[in-house]
Amino acid sequence: MRQLKAACRSGALARRAALAASARIEGSLALADHAAALAFPGGAVVSGFWPIRDEIDPRPLMDALRARGHPLCLPAMVGEDLVFRRLTRDTPLVRGGFGTVEPASEAEEVVPDCLLVPLAAFDRRGARIGYGRGFYDRAIARITDRRGAVPKTVGLAFSVQQASAVPEEGHDRRLERVLTEAGLITCGAAA
Repeated sequence: MRQLKAACRSGALARRAALAASARIEGSLALADHAAALAFPGGAVVSGFWPIRDEIDPRPLMDALRARGHPLCLPAMVGEDLVFRRLTRDTPLVRGGFGTVEPASEAEEVVPDCLLVPLAAFDRRGARIGYGRGFYDRAIARITDRRGAVPKTVGLAFSVQQASAVPEEGHDRRLERVLTEAGLITCGAAA
């Protein structure tokens, strides 16, 4: 299974890395055009993420969601887990793990209602491969246990990151939807 996931991840990341810089910029900006289509409940707390390497940049989408009245937060790595800290225009940001940026430890911790999830590869069923450490799978499980309901999840990626089938293990959490520069995909077992 590890080799299957590694092959799927490396293929998708190679396709992403091959995108021209202008395509990455335009694709990232295109996400914001779909803020209304996400139809998150009014006032729902949305967790974004700070992009690393050549990931699609969620910040234009996050700003569009903020403008629609959604409080924002960002994940912060604490040991082997993610906590979510409120993000405002005044929130001090610090360097975090994996080369990302996160709110400083003084920022208020929140439990997001909706998660914008980074990924390496995805399929139309909602299976995803991240970077191999399971941070989001554990975070989704913890939020589900705490709230008694699964948070709304939307993977963010470039369309070239789609795979025909992503290998899955029992602990892997599927996404409800995936948003690419080409539009919103509703995931499902029959997809």
